[in-house]
Amino acid sequence: MAAGLQLESFDKLVSDALSGADLDEFNRIYYGRTSHHELEVKAANLEQAQKNNFDIEAYDFPAQEEDTRSPRIVKIGIIQHCIATSTSKPIQAQRQAIFDKILPIIECAGNEGVNVLCLIEAWSMPFAFCTREKAPWCQFAECAETGPSVQFLQNLAIKYNMVIISPILERDETHGDTIWNTAVVINECGKIIGKHRKNHIPRVGDFNESTYYFEGNTGHPVFDTKYGKIAINICYGRHHPQNWLMFGINGAEIVFNPSATVGGLSEHLWSIEARNAAIANSFFTCAINRVGREEFPNEFTSGDGKPAHKDFGHFFGSSYITAPDGSRTPGLSRIKDGLLIAQVDLNLCRQVKDKWGFRMTQRLDYYAGLIKKAAEIDYKPQVVSGN
Repeated sequence: MAAGLQLESFDKLVSDALSGADLDEFNRIYYGRTSHHELEVKAANLEQAQKNNFDIEAYDFPAQEEDTRSPRIVKIGIIQHCIATSTSKPIQAQRQAIFDKILPIIECAGNEGVNVLCLIEAWSMPFAFCTREKAPWCQFAECAETGPSVQFLQNLAIKYNMVIISPILERDETHGDTIWNTAVVINECGKIIGKHRKNHIPRVGDFNESTYYFEGNTGHPVFDTKYGKIAINICYGRHHPQNWLMFGINGAEIVFNPSATVGGLSEHLWSIEARNAAIANSFFTCAINRVGREEFPNEFTSGDGKPAHKDFGHFFGSSYITAPDGSRTPGLSRIKDGLLIAQVDLNLCRQVKDKWGFRMTQRLDYYAGLIKKAAEIDYKPQVVSGN
């Protein structure tokens, strides 16, 4: 394994190297605040985490007190994890192994009072789209309303009075057995309140997802839950600012970005994109990535002239949460399962809008006209010749 893959965490690397005023100043510049505002985690949950080999970290994002509004405190939870068994095993065995692995993590989230929990992209399966094989991987696709992953989470949503976002591979039996990359939203009563299908499909590297499903057809829905207005920008959609923008225009206060991305392609972008979206749109963002290497039974090529291989690369975890003011948590580990919790005051969204005025100054009407023209087949770029 390359030395870089052994690095547990960029954040830990810095905190181990710096101390005192130097560390405070680094935190101020990089994280947006000198203190991480860490929250205490219950001893029983720390024991559960140690027993099951995952990390728990918890942080607070307070807002200023207001005369006219009470605080709107919500606990957000995000889970990163690797697969739990060999990809050569039967589909049901692979799925059940992931259920067994993730159950104690969800239980810890519930015991910590998490109100809204989100899992990684295609959480109940390996990220097998790199193989370009339809069998057996399409067998992981399931009904968004009655599938095994949804049923598993519905019971936990009820038990812990928690909204759970379940990103899955969806099988739409009503429309010709088509497959979609979908996030299902389950409310605290176990009711499915809606779903969102991935808007942007990658066509880069081993992300061969366009072989399996099309771009989504659900728009930019914002789900008005008991705990706030939430939305899901699935994986590759984070590269497209207009995708984040539309969730903000529709009123999102928290936007989750469940992902599956590898170090060789996008790790240098990871800490920037979701954070920038939080700043530009005055909402909370939650960037969630899977962890580890996934090896598949058959070799496949990447169209880059290199030898065939059986793995996609290193999923680097590093999940983090950003506030509307641009301050952020440290990231979870690059190599280990983890639960990240943030206690947030949603009043901060409006407070940041009032401070920066981005919505007032963004000139939607102006850019709408320009973008419409740019999409026309006979568009001519506005270029001024220097000759």
